Amino acid sequence: MTRSSNTMASPHRNMTSTTSIRLSVMSQTTPQLFKPTDVRTTPLWTHHVSCQRHSTPYVAICILLMLLAVATPATSTPRVDVETGRSYMDGMGTSTAFLEGTWDPRPLGGRFTWSPDLSLGWISGRTNRRYHRTNYSAQLVAAGIRLHYGEDGDWYRHLFFSFQPALHNGCTLALSSVYEFVSTLGWQGRRFSVQIRHISNGSLHKPNRGETMALFGAAFDL
Repeated sequence: MTRSSNTMASPHRNMTSTTSIRLSVMSQTTPQLFKPTDVRTTPLWTHHVSCQRHSTPYVAICILLMLLAVATPATSTPRVDVETGRSYMDGMGTSTAFLEGTWDPRPLGGRFTWSPDLSLGWISGRTNRRYHRTNYSAQLVAAGIRLHYGEDGDWYRHLFFSFQPALHNGCTLALSSVYEFVSTLGWQGRRFSVQIRHISNGSLHKPNRGETMALFGAAFDL
C-alpha cells in the first residue's frame, strides 16, 4: 500500500514541478511592462526650482548701484530701524526681520529728497509639502535710495518710497536668483516705521513668485 501511494503521488509532483518550470521561463522571457521605478514618488504639484548660478553681469550691476548709494558723503550718523513682520508667497506666511539704516536726506529736485538706504534682511523658510524648496531661509543685503516728498512739517513728508538692488544667498521658489530688487512703501515716524515691502527679480529669472511682507520697525539714532 505504501509503495502504491507513492506511485500515485508521483504524477502530481511531476505536474507541480513542470508548472513551476513553465512559470519561471515565462517570467524570464516576458518583457517587464511595469517597473517599480516608474512610480511617482514626488507629488504632481511639486514645483522644481531652477536656481540661477551664472549671473555675474547682474551681480556686478547690483554691487555698483550699492556702492553708488552708500558712497555719498554723510555728515551725520544714520538712523537705524529694527524691523520684523510676516512675509507671504502664494498666501503662505513666514517670519522675517530686517536691520535698515538711512542717512540724512539730500535735495533731488523740486520738493523731492533722497537718502542712502542700506538693509540687511532674513526671511525664514516655510514648512509646506506642496512646493519644492520652500523650507530654505534667505539672507540678503540691499542698498539703494529712499525718496520723500514735501517740506518739514507736511504730514505727507513721513511717507516714503525706496528702491534697492539686493544680493542674497538663498534659492527658493520665491527668490530664485542671486540678485533681487526690493521696493518699499512706508510711513516713517521719529521712533517707528510701518512698511509694505516686495522683493523679486523683475521676472528676469523664473520662477518669480517673490516675497511680499508687512513690517513694523523701531528706530534708533546712532
